[in-house]
Amino acid sequence: MNSSVCALPLSTMSPANEALTLRLPSSLQLKQQLPLSNALSRQVTAHRQAVRAILNGEDSRLLVIVGPCSIHDPNSALEYAGNLARLAAKVGDQMLLVMRAYVEKPRTTVGWKGLAYDPHLDGSDDMAAGLILSRELMREMLRLGLPVATELLQPMAAGYFDDLLSWVAIGARTTESQIHREMASGLGMSVGFKNGTDGGVGIASDAMRSAAHPHRHFGVDSQGHPAIIQTPGNADTHLVLRGGHRGPNYDSASIAQVNSDLTRLGIAARIMVDCSHANSGKNPLHQPAVFKDVLEQRLQGDRSLIGMMIESHLFEGCQPLSSSLQYGVSVTDGCLGWTGTEQLLLEAADRLRASNNAR
Repeated sequence: MNSSVCALPLSTMSPANEALTLRLPSSLQLKQQLPLSNALSRQVTAHRQAVRAILNGEDSRLLVIVGPCSIHDPNSALEYAGNLARLAAKVGDQMLLVMRAYVEKPRTTVGWKGLAYDPHLDGSDDMAAGLILSRELMREMLRLGLPVATELLQPMAAGYFDDLLSWVAIGARTTESQIHREMASGLGMSVGFKNGTDGGVGIASDAMRSAAHPHRHFGVDSQGHPAIIQTPGNADTHLVLRGGHRGPNYDSASIAQVNSDLTRLGIAARIMVDCSHANSGKNPLHQPAVFKDVLEQRLQGDRSLIGMMIESHLFEGCQPLSSSLQYGVSVTDGCLGWTGTEQLLLEAADRLRASNNAR
């Protein structure tokens, strides 16, 4: 681990009933310490444009965001990324595979918040080390030739990774947040807004309309100073359906209703289906059934279905955090194993090829 960029000492000693402050390196400092080469920067630009082309109907491939629910072990994450890179070479004519590199984990109450927050998995919350490790990992994934995706949960963390990313998710609990909508309006890559936890798409629709407009908002510049941020607006947003409290929303009737709602609001009908969460009943082994249902809808002519998301790791299931962890198994949401993921995507590519050849 590179230790030359680290947290600075406490700026003040706070009374017991007040928060303590520990200064972090600025996003500019970390980017200078772990820079992106010109070749990798061009690769990110090309991947971003490929995602945009799919959203705009200029590229007929299926966009697939796939990988661990959250990354907790660098070694297993890079092994997974190597597998995905080899699979991408086999299915790249039909799908654009994007690696999930989720280093922040939203919590309903409390719990492990992700690699960027607690990289040692012990509650020490060494965020300086977490930022370094997260950026290093994403950069290694880029070197494998993969586009990289993450969920941006803490807007202040976005500047540490924004130059590495080709696609970003805004989660169900933050889609309603004005701060996240403002952030999305200034990002240089496509953003998927998830429907709210109730399963409705009204909040996400509002978010897409808001993010499309320019904003001026409070923020932090690359040197860590408070700043007024002026954003240009982001036209490259879309909806991510993940189900809700009332159940799944990936079936054809739900998709038709969503299309109608988006058309009525004047929003481009660009829909990704998250095969996990409420759409799979929180059972990772149900994800293939969801994927195949949505793929069939697309093959039947619904071109609004531009992509899918799969939570997948080296091995299926999940495990609680402990001092003895099983390698390649998620410590957050349950995942589909690599063998099942590879088989699913290879079969889907074959079906897409057959359909295209039949036209």
